[in-house]
Amino acid sequence: MSQATAKPTHVRYLILLMLFLVTTINYADRATISIAGSSLQKDLGIDAVTLGYIFSAFGWAYVAGQIPGGWLLDRFGSKKVYAAGIFIWSLFTFLQGFVGYLPVASAVIALFLLRFMVGFAEAPSFPGNARIVAAWFPTAERGTASAIFNSAQYFATALFAPIMGWIVFHFGWEHVFVVMGVLGMVFAGIWMKTIYNPKEHPRTNAAEVAAIEAGGGMVDMDQKRASDGPKWHYVSQLLRSRMLLGVYLGQYCINAITYFFLTWFPVYLVQERGMSILKAGFIASLPALMGFLGGVLGGIISDYLLRRGHSLTFARKLPIVCGLLLSTTMVFCNYVDAEWMVVGFMTLAFFGKGLGALGWAVVADTSPKQIAGLSGGLFNTFGNLASITTPIVIGYLISATGSFKWALVFVGANALVAVLSYLFIVGRIERVELSDEAPKSPRRVDEKRLAPANS
Repeated sequence: MSQATAKPTHVRYLILLMLFLVTTINYADRATISIAGSSLQKDLGIDAVTLGYIFSAFGWAYVAGQIPGGWLLDRFGSKKVYAAGIFIWSLFTFLQGFVGYLPVASAVIALFLLRFMVGFAEAPSFPGNARIVAAWFPTAERGTASAIFNSAQYFATALFAPIMGWIVFHFGWEHVFVVMGVLGMVFAGIWMKTIYNPKEHPRTNAAEVAAIEAGGGMVDMDQKRASDGPKWHYVSQLLRSRMLLGVYLGQYCINAITYFFLTWFPVYLVQERGMSILKAGFIASLPALMGFLGGVLGGIISDYLLRRGHSLTFARKLPIVCGLLLSTTMVFCNYVDAEWMVVGFMTLAFFGKGLGALGWAVVADTSPKQIAGLSGGLFNTFGNLASITTPIVIGYLISATGSFKWALVFVGANALVAVLSYLFIVGRIERVELSDEAPKSPRRVDEKRLAPANS
């Protein structure tokens, strides 16, 4: 059978599996500090505000590294930059396991600095994910692909929260960091052996590459751009797009929910609801599991709507709006005492957050091909400002009130603001086209025409 008539391979699904696995490790490394939080707080004798600042250390660097990380991806390609990031963030995660040997004041500073470095090394990860999805997947599969790698954040908690809780309970909080650091460093080597550009992968054939390209996949992204990198005046064009500004605001609010679950949620279960750290680890996995299911379902629904002939705008917005409205139900935890009801509302909220977490699909739909990495980095910069503000604001609310009640109201309000942003600010979702001339209003291209005909 000739290459021209050969049946297309499906190597892109192997690439998606790698994105899912690396994002699982990524979020497990972020969550180590939350599982260890109560024991660490007790051992080091620190208050809620100090713990909030330690939680936020990751966010300061993660935000600061988004634009440089996106530029590196566009300049040197996704494979090498991402692999270096995996190894470096895992190394700094590993080193956190040894801060307990330092005096208390020095341990707090060292922990902050190490979390800071983890954040900086992880900065290219999600722009890299979106960039790889844009290269490997046609438009009509991109929502599902983006939802699957994004849902790994919930899978990470569902899988690793019980394991890490068990490690803390039996061996101490330090060992969590050591185990996760070693796992990540090993995975960096696997990544280098598995990830390639579509046209360079040894296991793909011309038929698959042609099908991806015909469906809107940017298969030659790295070949065209790795040598010259982006032009920085493109950024100002992105910042004048009302659609993108609405998407950025929505992602900030969605990430406020994410970082509540990644930082304060296990502490909430231990301190507000009186659970042991072992039980909290298992309980935390239940909402995360439903978040994972919601995340995958959101992408499937969105791509189904697209295949049925609905516009890209409707197909992306419907799961986002419905899911985030469900997330506001976490506020009801303030009005119930039964443990099963608390878990139920948190599970419903996390399911909704997963259903509505299609921001990275929107990035893959809208990013200009000239600066796909930088566009994802800019999106993640705005979104992850919440990784700084959310842990600190919640720390102050707990310190001022002595409970988590207003913290839950704060997180639920963020979900509502995200809904309003997508409904009234974003408008039509289209790919942005950039001009090489003096910046004017960026043009946008509707990708609905790239979707298959009605099934």
